[in-house]
Amino acid sequence: MAKKGIKTYSLTEMKDKYIGIVGTTVRDDYEYELRMDVLGKMIKSARQERQLTQEELGKLVGVQKAQISKLESSANSATIDTILKVFKALKAEINFNVKLEDNFVKLV
Repeated sequence: MAKKGIKTYSLTEMKDKYIGIVGTTVRDDYEYELRMDVLGKMIKSARQERQLTQEELGKLVGVQKAQISKLESSANSATIDTILKVFKALKAEINFNVKLEDNFVKLV
């Protein structure tokens, strides 16, 4: 008697099934939240690499320690301006890509 193999699913298949397919509002919201979480972790790593406390970074940026803490835990509430100020204070380069259909937009 042949054994049946266990069906495996890719991460994309699982997200499609349980969160929604790409292009749906629920899936887009999920992907956005995930990117913001990663951005917050990047800010925290860069701050720690520079051996700065949240309070010290806040002073460099001109915000309270609490805002740096919120930013590191989830960058959702931050404006692009604040994020750019944080990375500038950390002397870190950040790049943004804007893609329209299949073409990246280049700033001149």
